[in-house]
Amino acid sequence: MLIFAMDLGSSQSAICTLNTCTGAVRHSACRTQAARIHTLLQRQRPNLVVIEISPLAAMVHDVAVSLEIAIQVADTTQDAWRWRNVKRKTDRDDALKLARLAALGQINPVHIPEPRMRQWRELVEYRQTLVAERTRVKNRIRQVVLVHADHRPRAGKYGWSQTARAALRALARPLAECAADELWRGLLAAELERLTDLDARLAALEQRLDRLGRADARVAIVQTLSGCGARVAEAVVTTLDRPERFAHRRQVGAYAGLTPRRFQSGQMDRQGRISKRGRPLLRQMLNQAAWQAIRREAYFRALFLRVSRGVKGRRKIALVAVMRQLLVVAWAMLRDRQPYRPALLARAA
Repeated sequence: MLIFAMDLGSSQSAICTLNTCTGAVRHSACRTQAARIHTLLQRQRPNLVVIEISPLAAMVHDVAVSLEIAIQVADTTQDAWRWRNVKRKTDRDDALKLARLAALGQINPVHIPEPRMRQWRELVEYRQTLVAERTRVKNRIRQVVLVHADHRPRAGKYGWSQTARAALRALARPLAECAADELWRGLLAAELERLTDLDARLAALEQRLDRLGRADARVAIVQTLSGCGARVAEAVVTTLDRPERFAHRRQVGAYAGLTPRRFQSGQMDRQGRISKRGRPLLRQMLNQAAWQAIRREAYFRALFLRVSRGVKGRRKIALVAVMRQLLVVAWAMLRDRQPYRPALLARAA
């Protein structure tokens, strides 16, 4: 068996070729370009390609899949990648380590979605970036008018209505026309212009995401679940991708980082905080959906009350339990291609 391990770099990658039958090891290097890697793999035809997860991993994955060569993308968060008390660490050492771990079957593989799904996922995450930037701009505007104009905008969405924005624009002035003691008016004008631009970009982006969601039946299935709107549904669909790759519900919770860490030694066996592995965006969306599900659905409300036990300090633990259950139910719905059925869930509980 010929294993082709690559330590990917931005411009050049280190390569280690390991023959598991003879134990022969050969080191080389190549430019990190799709065409170069395609030619190299086509010429050598290894049985297995192994790489670490990185921004360039998807490109190499697509090349190997196009050549019908098996590929494993290693999860580098495992203990095997923690270098302790080493005297030397080079790219060639990393490539050799990858090859040896693959030969021993110690690679924890990472799922790489197809290009269309990856781009959809990037669009979902970019929307969240724009939302966070818009929030920062709004907070900056509030601070400017509160400090300099003694004007306190209304809280919530009413503070950004058309009437409220017209009042803010009346305070603003182009920076070139501002006197030395009124520069804050120019800053306010710049931030209001930026807010308008962000609103337009977000509207166009959400319109495109809505079209993508309507074209995918899985998004409509997840939206039948209590508390899950279009934004939550597309985050779940793009994260789980192919639900059949999970063998059971525990893998789904662990994949999203919603399972507790475990510390066991001798007589000690305790659980810590959740691992927080996976995509933070999914946990953020599930957090919002969980509160809605608790208010709307008797099953999730009962789960929350059972775990919290009426203790204020356990409310966060109970919320995580509801988030995990929401994701597991969504996974089962996607796996079976069935919409949400509250009676079936209550009977199973």
